[in-house]
Amino acid sequence: MEKRIEKKISVRQGKEVRLDKYLLGLGLGLSRSKIQKLISNNGVLINGKPAKPHHIVHSGEILSIKYEQKKPVEIEPENIPVDIVYEDNELLVVNKASGMVVHPARGNFHGTLVNALLYHTSRGLAESDDYTKPGVVHRIDKETSGLLVFAKTERVHSELARQVQDRIMKRIYLLLVWGVLPTDKGIIEAPIGRNTLDRKKMKVTPFASRKAVTHFRVIERFNIATYIRAQLETGRTHQIRVHFSHMGYPVIGDPNYDGRRLSVLVDIGKHHKDKFDLILKKLKRQALHATSLSFYHPHKKKTMAFYAPLPNDIKEVLQILHKNCIQ
Repeated sequence: MEKRIEKKISVRQGKEVRLDKYLLGLGLGLSRSKIQKLISNNGVLINGKPAKPHHIVHSGEILSIKYEQKKPVEIEPENIPVDIVYEDNELLVVNKASGMVVHPARGNFHGTLVNALLYHTSRGLAESDDYTKPGVVHRIDKETSGLLVFAKTERVHSELARQVQDRIMKRIYLLLVWGVLPTDKGIIEAPIGRNTLDRKKMKVTPFASRKAVTHFRVIERFNIATYIRAQLETGRTHQIRVHFSHMGYPVIGDPNYDGRRLSVLVDIGKHHKDKFDLILKKLKRQALHATSLSFYHPHKKKTMAFYAPLPNDIKEVLQILHKNCIQ
């Protein structure tokens, strides 16, 4: 079906935003490549004239878009247990279990966190231009556990999305990586883009990539692993997993970024294979948990912070490390 949008552009003063990036942030349900193609085909007008791909948007400009959108598939509420940490009339905070997808996508319209929340929240979730993502402000990977915030109203959704973009929302993760990090704290700044050899994966690359920054601090070291606290400055797909794997310290248990490969033993020592096997037997996913989330509540006019303790599977790995792998 054909969809038309016309709106007055609003951007923060002094901030330069390219048109394709601005459109991506509107949640049209289109990929970056489809947005760029739409612009090239004169499907995007600025003040009534066809826009150029690298146009820098300015407040007050009139944006007009015409594009084809597939007929939405109805997302069904499903009675799936979910850990709601906080809820009010405007938003809710959830501690997502590992193994659950955040929102529906192609071929996967059941069993997601959105399906569960639509059942458990009587007021529903904020509508989105991408019908598969009602209320979704930010995401974490299927096998990553931890905290997420969802919006119930469009006004709050817009405000929380702005906080993510402006780095006001704070997201802190706990993770275990293979190997012993030599520095107590640091910043990983390496651009991330799609892996051209496997489109489901990301990689550090200067080509067709976006800026990605991760701050980290070592909590504890073991003779084969390091326990780390990481904070996202940006929120790229698989960012923490890609950054630490690129540094040579893959997240323990990560099936996509070397966290389960025997090649890890080259760095930690082949004589540690029994501990390597024991840990991976206990942990069926990557040892990554979104433990802390804070943001400014647009309705209550105050900063709110939430904490989710480590889930049992990562706790068990820590116990193994404390028992068998103290330096």
